Amino acid sequence: MVGMTQPQEPTAPRNAATFQDWWQAARPHTWPNAFAPVIAGTGAAAFWGSPHLGKALLALGVAWALIVGVNYANDYSDGIRGTDDDRSGPTRLTASGLARPEDVKLAAFAAFAAAAVFGIILAVMSSWWLIIVGAACILAAWFYTGGTRPYGYSGLGEIAVFVFFGLVAVMGTEFTQSGMVSLEGFLCAVAIGAISASVNLANNIRDIETDAAVGKQTLAVKLGDHSARTLFTVLTLAPFAVSLVLAPGFFPTLIAFAALPFAVASILTVRRGATGRELIPVLGMNGRAMLIWAVLTAAALAWGGFRLGQPVPYAAVPVLPFF
Repeated sequence: MVGMTQPQEPTAPRNAATFQDWWQAARPHTWPNAFAPVIAGTGAAAFWGSPHLGKALLALGVAWALIVGVNYANDYSDGIRGTDDDRSGPTRLTASGLARPEDVKLAAFAAFAAAAVFGIILAVMSSWWLIIVGAACILAAWFYTGGTRPYGYSGLGEIAVFVFFGLVAVMGTEFTQSGMVSLEGFLCAVAIGAISASVNLANNIRDIETDAAVGKQTLAVKLGDHSARTLFTVLTLAPFAVSLVLAPGFFPTLIAFAALPFAVASILTVRRGATGRELIPVLGMNGRAMLIWAVLTAAALAWGGFRLGQPVPYAAVPVLPFF
């Protein structure tokens, strides 16, 4: 209308993000959440005499691409909602204006596409129905903070991490290599899922105040600071409880207790009431504890399979059928 000033569309920020910015936005400190389940699942397969390096590498590609994708997706979705405007963690590309939201979203979708490619190849080599499982993983990764009703805003984030980066990733890795899921694989899945969820919980404990202020009801916000820190302790120690359960069947799995100092260090930091940026190192410490536990447990199981000459048993607690 003549004589009236028309509202100006906000100018999209120039893509000023450097390679280092994109690298940090991919959050490499969370990558052990992708590597550890594949390593543990391969160890379980090796214990029963059926490891497959090619399938293990494909599973690793799926898991890594998924976690990169979910990190970029969170950056995009939280950024456009404004829930990242006041945070103590690493700089976010979208919220900081370093990158255009559509570019961050494209990076997330590119990572999901890579995960899909690796996953389809892996499914073709093992069982076709795994494509459905892979699709569910990608949808879960996007809707964690994406969509109109993100489940990460309703306190379900840690449960999703436990399921997809624990149960699905570990048992799926073992299944693609051996055609079954053993009791050892299930126990490793519980261990990895629990400590992986603890990493997510620590991140949410750090952001309790800012998340609550914008209506983001994470599990940490719902539980409250004290209870969330107690749950963090339980989840962090879960792998070592699993090691004690595995030991009667194969004693060398106790070597995984070498990862305990990292877990204890993170627990002490959290229990002493660390807040804000003081909690950032906890993510790395638990990530290292998880990865070391997975590597040592997998090595012990693989050595056990070689030493015992385990054949693939037909009565080995087949949680998933072979198609």
